[in-house]
Amino acid sequence: MDTTTKQRLVFAVNGQRFEVCSIDPSTTLLEFLRSQTPFKSVKLSCGEGGCGACVVLLSKYDHVHNKVEDFTVSSCLTLLCSIDGCSITTAEGIGNSKDGFHPIQQRFSGFHASQCGFCTPGMCVSLYASLVNADKTNNRAKPSPGFSKLTVSEAEKSIAGNLCRCTGYRPIVDACKSFATDVDMEDLGFNSFWRKGESNEVKLSRLPPYNCNYVTRVFPEFLKKETAVGPNLGSERYHWYSPVSLEELQCLLQMEANGGTSMKIIVGNTGMGYFKELVQYDKYIDLRCIPELSIVRKDSTGIEIGAAVMISKAIEALKEENESGFSKEAKLVFEKIGDHMDKIASKFIRNSGSVGGNLMMAQRKHFPSDIATILLSVDTILEIMTGERRLKLTLEEFLGMPPLDSKTVLLSIKIPCWESSRDVSSGACNKLLFETYRAAPRPLGNALPYLNAAFLAQVSLYKNPTGFMLKNCRFVFGAYGTKHSIRVKEVEEFLYGKLLSFGVLYEAIKLLETLVIPEGGTSSPAYRSSLAVGFLFEFLSPLIDSPIDFSDGLVNGYNRTSLSKNSNQQHDLGQIEFPTLLSASRQVIQLNKEYHPVGEPTIKAGAILQASGEAIYIDDIPSPKDCLYGAFIYSLEPRARVKGIKFNPGSSPKGVIALITSKDIPGLNLGSKIVFGTEPLYADDLTEGVGQRIAFVVADTQKNADIAADLAVVDYDKENLEPPILSVEEAVERSSFYAPFFYPEQVGDFSKGMAEADHRILNSQIKLGSQYYFYMETQTALAVPDEDNCMVVYSSIQCPEFAHDTIARCLGVPAHNVRVKTRRLGGGFGGKAVKSIAVASACAVAAYKLNRPVRIYMDRKTDMIMSGGRHPMKITYSVGFKSTGKITALKLDILIDSGMFVDVSPILPDHMLGSLKKYDWGALSFDIKLCKTNLPSRAAMRAPGDVQASYIAEVVIEHIASTLSMDVDSVRNINLHTHNSLDLFFASAAGEPSEYTLPSIWDKLATTSSFYHRTEMVKEFNRCHKWKKRGISRVPIVHEVKMRSTPGKVSILRDGSIVVEVGGIEMGQGLWAKVKQMTAYGLGLVKCGGTQDLLEKVRVIEADTLSVIQGGMTAGSTTSEASCEAVRLCCKVLVERLVPLKQRLMEQIGSLEWETLILEAYRNSVNLSASSLYVPNFSTMHYLNYAAAVSEVEVNLITGETTILQTDIIHDCGKSLNPAVDLGQIEGAYVQGIGFFMLEEYTTNSDGLVITNNTWTYKIPTVDTIPKQFNVEIFNSGNHKNRVLSSKASGEPPLTLAVSVHCATRAAIREARRQLVSWSGRNEASSTLVQLEVPATMPVVKELCGLDSVQKFLQWTTAKN
Repeated sequence: MDTTTKQRLVFAVNGQRFEVCSIDPSTTLLEFLRSQTPFKSVKLSCGEGGCGACVVLLSKYDHVHNKVEDFTVSSCLTLLCSIDGCSITTAEGIGNSKDGFHPIQQRFSGFHASQCGFCTPGMCVSLYASLVNADKTNNRAKPSPGFSKLTVSEAEKSIAGNLCRCTGYRPIVDACKSFATDVDMEDLGFNSFWRKGESNEVKLSRLPPYNCNYVTRVFPEFLKKETAVGPNLGSERYHWYSPVSLEELQCLLQMEANGGTSMKIIVGNTGMGYFKELVQYDKYIDLRCIPELSIVRKDSTGIEIGAAVMISKAIEALKEENESGFSKEAKLVFEKIGDHMDKIASKFIRNSGSVGGNLMMAQRKHFPSDIATILLSVDTILEIMTGERRLKLTLEEFLGMPPLDSKTVLLSIKIPCWESSRDVSSGACNKLLFETYRAAPRPLGNALPYLNAAFLAQVSLYKNPTGFMLKNCRFVFGAYGTKHSIRVKEVEEFLYGKLLSFGVLYEAIKLLETLVIPEGGTSSPAYRSSLAVGFLFEFLSPLIDSPIDFSDGLVNGYNRTSLSKNSNQQHDLGQIEFPTLLSASRQVIQLNKEYHPVGEPTIKAGAILQASGEAIYIDDIPSPKDCLYGAFIYSLEPRARVKGIKFNPGSSPKGVIALITSKDIPGLNLGSKIVFGTEPLYADDLTEGVGQRIAFVVADTQKNADIAADLAVVDYDKENLEPPILSVEEAVERSSFYAPFFYPEQVGDFSKGMAEADHRILNSQIKLGSQYYFYMETQTALAVPDEDNCMVVYSSIQCPEFAHDTIARCLGVPAHNVRVKTRRLGGGFGGKAVKSIAVASACAVAAYKLNRPVRIYMDRKTDMIMSGGRHPMKITYSVGFKSTGKITALKLDILIDSGMFVDVSPILPDHMLGSLKKYDWGALSFDIKLCKTNLPSRAAMRAPGDVQASYIAEVVIEHIASTLSMDVDSVRNINLHTHNSLDLFFASAAGEPSEYTLPSIWDKLATTSSFYHRTEMVKEFNRCHKWKKRGISRVPIVHEVKMRSTPGKVSILRDGSIVVEVGGIEMGQGLWAKVKQMTAYGLGLVKCGGTQDLLEKVRVIEADTLSVIQGGMTAGSTTSEASCEAVRLCCKVLVERLVPLKQRLMEQIGSLEWETLILEAYRNSVNLSASSLYVPNFSTMHYLNYAAAVSEVEVNLITGETTILQTDIIHDCGKSLNPAVDLGQIEGAYVQGIGFFMLEEYTTNSDGLVITNNTWTYKIPTVDTIPKQFNVEIFNSGNHKNRVLSSKASGEPPLTLAVSVHCATRAAIREARRQLVSWSGRNEASSTLVQLEVPATMPVVKELCGLDSVQKFLQWTTAKN
């Protein structure tokens, strides 16, 4: 084996050999894969290791042990130079259309686990890695045929770090669990392989077969021959070094000190995901080839971990079987440290991030480290190297030092063995306690904690007086807004030698409150301090009020009585069943065969290609020759003149070609033009708000364009300008409004209704914030100049027609010179409607000016700042009601922040009223104002206005119930519509009485969800539990939707295959699948041989604005059914043309096959292409959707964490065009709603600049935050003559049902507050009204439950005793 210095990189991608001799060391694996290989499954979504879209399997050959290690890494952070000698497997390498698909991909497709598909390749790779590693284990029993050695728990957690915005995760988890050796097939949800009731044998036979013996890819032999020594690459400007000894490292560090060049020491480079660095380093030093830094040593004194050891390897070492004779206590400590580390980041980050790197970030840059906290509690010793000096010091000393310079290297971490001390003189029995804690938005990790803690204590049990005495304590807190983790020694000293009692604990907590104080500027400081109190209480209270005994050096019963455990006992895979993340869920679907294949739950079109990574998105289109790349420079001021743009002094961005401003636009300065108004592409002289586009920097690579945009400095002038309008209140003061497009009519007589009321609530206020789309694919476009002054633009957009018109006006050319193409979107949710027009136009203008192709793939931060998101609003309501709870009148004054440009804000009033009217308010009066501010302009987001209106309605209902001390479900029930009141509120949209299905849905849901029984169970639970409270809520929705005109085109080719074009855009909602089914049904009416199997002959192709015009906007939940109707009209024309020919041919030859008929049609010059424009008439334009949901939650009163235990939904889809697609839409929309109501904080600074602008700060739902049990029934409501084959929408209405989770949380908080009042010693009836903010995050919930609940409990208990 060659051991000389290597001057090249050699690696494999999907078995293909790659050799690189010269490359910029800052190049990531993702950049290389997407630009230098044909493998595009690896997606860029966040660029910081927070989403999993870019995950690949990295396989590394161990020359010493002759084995291959396989693990996932985040390719957006992994530097290319660090993968020398490795084999990379992407989704295409797992399986593809040419070599055959892998069972993973087939099952993802068959379980309907892919919608937009942008996240799916990463999900498949994550699962594949788990299968590979599980099946390599030798200590597990051989699985049954068709299964792997993976457990259900491991299968669920295999995708815990992967984000999905479309599906709601449940079908993804089912696809993963289908491989688990311990899965109950009955627990797997709806899929295309079997139907409910079939035997397990039949189910298994229909699953794509899996053989655990063939899962692992063969590691390329040519890589085994490569040297184990890392590469040393150099060029004039850059160097990459891979030292193999500490001496060699010292020489490199000394060389850097003398040379004055910039240097970066790396291991996994995962720190780049948090600390974004714009600087380009001259030298990179990779520590992973130094043996001393990459090994784990165990002896009787403890475990020593090299600083370059990956976190996942450290976890394995801490949790593996006792090889070094550790005591049971020491083993428990090591295990719990490992368990806590398992919650750091995600698996693919832990696989590449090092323990030492994490601690160095904590020391140098004050990173909120979990590792620092837990290791500080166990007296960890570190060894560092500075120059030629090697120094050992405690972790506490290390963290307390001034930030270390770049020449100081951490070498190792020593975790000592802990055992109970012996105290022979006192006769006390000493035992060891150790626990770790963290409170974070996501239970399984992939989220920074609000606070973490680790407590270690020697405990002595005394019998006279009886009690526990603490000795030798270590109480450590971190990540709460302090520079580094700290020990609270004052509390340790106070408790030392004291017999524990509630009184002593109360005094300790009062002391702790003075010590754990977040620094200024930290979010939720009081909450973080309360967590410290709560965790210490959790740790010590079981020693005071629980029956506990000692044995074997441990405290028996301690963990069982802990209020909320953060540790797991060791499990033997062969004996103990792992607890699972999600329970079995129920999907009830009624199939409709009347219009075959319409109504069948067919697999979503393109799903298998999405799973293999072969589905093409805009950024996957290969860059044309001489392609350039753009990035936006946007305003950081809410209102200012733009005097000029320059780059940071001392920074010279590479590769910049041009800076495009409004002066470079050949035609009109248009960023969008829709029916409601226009928006400029770039600010001319005056910027109207933060995030407004000012310029477009064009460079030779996307990275260089992004860096240049970040380094740009805009010269502003605010002299003699009116101050900006930064709130809706200021907009009202200055009468700054937009006009609504359609203003709904008031209902009834408000004054009369208020006069009839027994009770009135006047001028109560609520506020709602925004929500970001978080489509997995950010804004992207590619513009390619064509002959004769033409421009072809590929855009990820929901409305290509509007982009087409805007681009033509921008360029000053006729519309026929522009062509906009869109194949599919990696998620849209409304954010790729108007907002995408400017992205496409910017590329077109730059391409036109430079006469070269120009593309953009917007980075996540810029996308989050510029996108606008959901409309914030302020609501004031007055309501009158009877003593029975019947509402007589409601008045709403709503101020909507529409931002600096109008976008689609004028639709909001109509949308809001459509959802507000779900209850019979008696009379409904409203004043809705669209406020024009100097904040980012807002756009439509899935259920725009509807979701806010649903919340407003429930707030009013809850307020009434609280005022009357009534059960809130009774108030909802009494105010549900009759058909007469429905007709009054909705007029023609109400339809016939038989179409009003909400009452039957409402009653059926109570039965199927066991609502009343569970309500009693919740009450019993709350009586029996102090520190956890549950709530349950049932809510209805009535959702008005509107049909739009939509074009379609169907062409039959000579071989009988069919190509379809529609105006609607496929963005994950299954539009193509439904259109294919409708085409097969429509053409099948020809009724000849083979027409029953036309579905596989249909292909839907990309939208092309010069092929199918008047495409409009894909929005409002109804584009799928409108596109289907347009296609049905086309098919009707084609059938009318074909039937006479068919009849003549059948008279001649008898039976007739489809292919023969079409061939004869070609010979007879029958026109086999038909176009149509579906235009709904008055009776078909509007209709109502009905649904209801029951949600049950559990709130942890110590942390404020809300766990959704169960959700049950019944949704009326009419006669579903595709129940599999509609089921996915219902679940996905609902989970997106959970994000709005419970998790997603889209916050800004005082100027309106978004500050939660990355995956570190903006938390969408993950697999561990969805309902543990998620039951959905699609209600078949029969025939609706005015619907498209009796179908109804499913895309947006279910999102509004997520308010049920918020209402259930409110109910749980109400119980917590009642308990808090009782502890305070007050007997008077307190108000049960709970004003719960949106989103109801952990700090919000905890504050309402009582930031001082522990103190109140201790005071109450002490006084009682």
